[in-house]
Amino acid sequence: MAKAVANLVFIPAPAVGHIISTVEMAKVLVNRDQRLLINVLIINPPYFVLALTTYIETLAKNPIERIRFIELPQDQTPPKLDSKAPVTSFHEFINSHCKYVRNIVADMINEPHSGRVVGFVVDIVCTSMIDVANEFDLPTYVFFTSTSAYLRFNLYIETLCVDQNQDAVVELANSEGEVALPGFVNSVPTKVVRAVCQLDVGLDFLVDSFKNLRKAKGIMVNTFLELETHAIKSFPDTNFPVVYPVGPVLKLDGVAGKADDMDVIRWLDGQPPSSVVLLCFGSTGSFDEVQVKEIARDLEQSGHRFVWSLRRPPSLDQSSKGVVDNYDGVLPNGFLERTTRIGKVIGWAPQVSLLAHEAVGGFVSHCGWNSILESLWFGVPMATWPLYAEQQMNAFQMVMELGLAVDLKLDYKIDMFNPSANTVIVTAEEIERGIKRVMEDNEVRAKVKEMSKLSRATVAPGGSSYASVGYLVEEIMSNII
Repeated sequence: MAKAVANLVFIPAPAVGHIISTVEMAKVLVNRDQRLLINVLIINPPYFVLALTTYIETLAKNPIERIRFIELPQDQTPPKLDSKAPVTSFHEFINSHCKYVRNIVADMINEPHSGRVVGFVVDIVCTSMIDVANEFDLPTYVFFTSTSAYLRFNLYIETLCVDQNQDAVVELANSEGEVALPGFVNSVPTKVVRAVCQLDVGLDFLVDSFKNLRKAKGIMVNTFLELETHAIKSFPDTNFPVVYPVGPVLKLDGVAGKADDMDVIRWLDGQPPSSVVLLCFGSTGSFDEVQVKEIARDLEQSGHRFVWSLRRPPSLDQSSKGVVDNYDGVLPNGFLERTTRIGKVIGWAPQVSLLAHEAVGGFVSHCGWNSILESLWFGVPMATWPLYAEQQMNAFQMVMELGLAVDLKLDYKIDMFNPSANTVIVTAEEIERGIKRVMEDNEVRAKVKEMSKLSRATVAPGGSSYASVGYLVEEIMSNII
């Protein structure tokens, strides 16, 4: 085996989906070039998230060849997340780690026989670290864990802010109807723009992030050309970093192994092919009691076979683990007993293992990008129920742009910092229509099956993402000359 001669410094955002994708991207790179060593600098989150804490602990216990994990220290009194200005306070929290990154990189550079440090790879929300890389005269590459269409949308909004002002963005988002946006073939409803713009808290952060982003040498996007052809080709040729579609980058080794996991897998083994709908809303996706009961009412009345990942609303303190251990008072009385033959209610879901199972024929999803890529990989059509962040735009893209999903509640949105603030209830009848469509729409199912084949081919030798990773590795390794 060739000796590692080049060190890359990876800095993911402290969110479970971001860190998992980053680690999988690191694996892709070290597997492509034996000379690479990657150092992943872990920023511990400012609040307790069970899935993230568990994953970080797993990394420490299971070494990966030529990938090192270094947990960054935290200030004794780190900036606290302010629910009234969450984006700004989170930005301050990330910036508070710059000094620790600076010290660790200086030690790496001075460490004998460790290989040359050749660059940084940072998450889109960690672009302030580009200035740290520049202090060492190191190039930076950004890893974007969402869609190229969403990246292009953010570039458009940032340009609008700079060329005109933030009022122009507010006016756009608050208008009625639809708007033509770069990166999208179809006009996008302004309610989708409004949902993902974070008008009151995020525009300053967006402008600042893209100001830093333009200093990067390249942007890796977890997508592939065959999926987002139009969006990928919509980026400007000048004054913007090179965009490398490198996906789908997925963690596919999460095979169910715990007793609870195996229980649901054994139950699925006894169900007919493509007969079960999976309802799963991500590591932080949850609903209040009224909405939970409405979902339960549909599942019981409709008789759908189902697996439902039911989670407690998250808390910013450390008292909430996010998993519902006792369903009394959450589900209707007797629901579990009455549905025992047609369904399973679980807490944390081994989502990859469930989507890979032949009995699962539909997926009610919050439309997080990792979940979408997993669903496409396994050829399982989605019914879209976005919750927050860019998920509404992801849902619009899957339903209206690409025809790879059906609409359950495209315009749904919650305030993730105050989930109880949303009073919109999706009725059992709406849920029933969405599930019925995702289980019976053969046209969408056929498109998803075809995209499944393309998603696997693109990362294999000869595929477009395989080639894109190759170009990226050549670019990175040229820095050691």
